[in-house]
Amino acid sequence: MKAASETLHVAILAFPFGTHSVPLLNIVQRIAADSPKVTFSFFCTATNIADAHASIFLEFPNIKPYNVNDGVPADYVPSGHPLERVHLFLREMQKNYQQAMEQAVAEEGKKITCIVTDAFLWFGAEMAEQMRAKWIPVWMAGPHALLTHVVTDLLRQKFPCDDDACADQILSFLPCFSSVKVRDLPEGIVREIEEPFALMIHKAGQMLPKATAVAINSYDTILPPIVNDLESKFRMLLHIGPLALTTLQPAIPDKHGCLQWLDMHKTASVLYIGFGSVILPPPHELSALAQALEEGRFPFIWSFRGNPEKQLPEGFLERTEKQGIVVPWAPQVDILKHSSTGVFMTHCGWNSILESIAGGVPMICRPFFGDQRLNTLMLEREWGVAMAVENGVITKDEIIRVLESSLSGEKGKTMRSNIGSLKQSAMKAVEPCGSSTLNFSTLIELVTT
Repeated sequence: MKAASETLHVAILAFPFGTHSVPLLNIVQRIAADSPKVTFSFFCTATNIADAHASIFLEFPNIKPYNVNDGVPADYVPSGHPLERVHLFLREMQKNYQQAMEQAVAEEGKKITCIVTDAFLWFGAEMAEQMRAKWIPVWMAGPHALLTHVVTDLLRQKFPCDDDACADQILSFLPCFSSVKVRDLPEGIVREIEEPFALMIHKAGQMLPKATAVAINSYDTILPPIVNDLESKFRMLLHIGPLALTTLQPAIPDKHGCLQWLDMHKTASVLYIGFGSVILPPPHELSALAQALEEGRFPFIWSFRGNPEKQLPEGFLERTEKQGIVVPWAPQVDILKHSSTGVFMTHCGWNSILESIAGGVPMICRPFFGDQRLNTLMLEREWGVAMAVENGVITKDEIIRVLESSLSGEKGKTMRSNIGSLKQSAMKAVEPCGSSTLNFSTLIELVTT
């Protein structure tokens, strides 16, 4: 007779865009390591699975990857629209996940007992009900962003417009939102609401209260008023982050000697620049940032996704070769933990924010889309650990101003002290008896029993 754990089959449904799938896979690794007899089927697109570390599936034989059709037709000719592949995927995703899951059930000979999904994948609720399984969605962003999606219908009632008439109204009726305007909300909440992505995430906000539990990449003392509000809306809310501290992280090799270069610099003197894996500032802002670095002689490491020789001012790399380094990929977590790193210029994605908090490094914010504007306001006005570039646009004079202030001014000292406090609370949450540690144990129990 099989042990109970050997009959369990956990389906993991990842969202294959941005930086969503790798953190979810990191969560699965930790659960799988704790429960080696439980079967885990990991569902994502073939490209995304190939980009993930293949060694993971060799190291954890109880995690098996399954390809989900990406929705791109065989005769696909790209139109050039940046979200086209996302829209193609969304159009068929529920059916495609269903087909892949049926394949996994047939191959494993075990019905699915728990469905863990990226929180965007709202149909996990319907699948779980049909299968009489648990549904545990994982929210990869911050609690403040989660709140806006859970109360989207309320926000649309209060602000029934998609123009500038409502843009400057304040959302003070929500906890910690006294400085947030309608214009700061993520797209798809009160504007652009018919876009495919907006339709998906709106549905997710409606379905999340049905979940067995909602796990979130955060810790419970980061924004207590929002956390308390969210806890009243869900059956169970499990803060299991920062994931950079609570899960196994893939080692990123320091191929370009960033850490060795940092070793040669003074404490808190270096600017680290990283705008994530999805977007770059427009050409005129890249040029302005390069000019500010050169004119201000600020030491820097720039993780540059693109071709710096073509996209940065002519001669910039040669003129600044003793001042800074430009690399195609950098070990961000290790850089942010290094004592010489003084400030982090970021797009304000939630993963990057948590990594900066874990390193105790204040931030300069240039947000682009989604929750990034909202994140910026929380960093700057609620926590006092960041400076936003004025009007959300990089100019030479503005970058010189914020760099001088953050690296050598009183503002920088205050930000560093404030983020030190956030770091302390994060480290406390991941201690052996910390709240995130205990919540992760609860998550493991829910998934594997």
